[in-house]
Amino acid sequence: MADPTPETAAQSDKIREGHGFIAALDQSGGSTPKALRLYGIEETEYNGDAEMFDLIHQMRSRIITSPAFNGERVVGAILFEQTMDRDINGVPTSTYLWAEKGVVPFLKVDKGLADEADDAQVMKPNDGLDDLLGRAVEAGVFGTKMRSVIKGANAAGVAAVVDQQFEVAQKIIAAGLVPIIEPEVDINAPDKAEAEELLRSSIADHLADVSADAPIMLKLTLPSVADFYADFVADDRVLRVVALSGGYSREESNRLLAENHGVIASFSRALTEGLTAQQSDDEFNATLDATIASIAAASAT
Repeated sequence: MADPTPETAAQSDKIREGHGFIAALDQSGGSTPKALRLYGIEETEYNGDAEMFDLIHQMRSRIITSPAFNGERVVGAILFEQTMDRDINGVPTSTYLWAEKGVVPFLKVDKGLADEADDAQVMKPNDGLDDLLGRAVEAGVFGTKMRSVIKGANAAGVAAVVDQQFEVAQKIIAAGLVPIIEPEVDINAPDKAEAEELLRSSIADHLADVSADAPIMLKLTLPSVADFYADFVADDRVLRVVALSGGYSREESNRLLAENHGVIASFSRALTEGLTAQQSDDEFNATLDATIASIAAASAT
């Protein structure tokens, strides 16, 4: 990995030490219709993917340009590929985030989930990863995020997920970016706590091959046991541990997050809960401000 530039060094310091949380604004093609529906836009109101992605970009732009959204309480934001490729107020999204808002840009780089095997879903093959990483570097992106899912305490499935995540992470580090490794544990798994035991052990084994000079980040489901990932929070090879809401309500997500000291939020649906296209700008900004305040407070423990 090349020596950091002053900009990436400042961004790294912001992620490691900054107060606040990481906003997940990375809904992809499969999850966008649901996100728009929750935002008050039904599928009958647009035709085809092009209009759908225009609308979701309008939603994301409205969030990012809101006075409530800034680097004092939001340290980073995860973008979908099309969001990275678009502008906000005539400025490339990644540039706008850092230059105008003081928010560190990340990019979702996975292409979705493979079919379930051994109670887990690894990531689909991604032949275009090298090209995407190159574009991300050119766009001024700091890091990446990639998601897999663990649905049960199956040692083979957990190993497949973690092995793949760390293998791809090395390619991302080689490209000069910081990978967010996201092996989500399904909150509805009947043996969730046991799956988290397997996951923690597997991650710890793989961290032996990670250098503090080229750290990774971890995005993990809010655990069944408070402070379950405290060792990772304290590990210099982990730039930051962040939590996904995973289907919990924002209230429940914040309650659980506050029990995990040193872990900050990286919420998606819980961040946009209560926001609608029909709200006036004052209503929208007030709702977003209250949401951001609550998530930042839960992240501050």
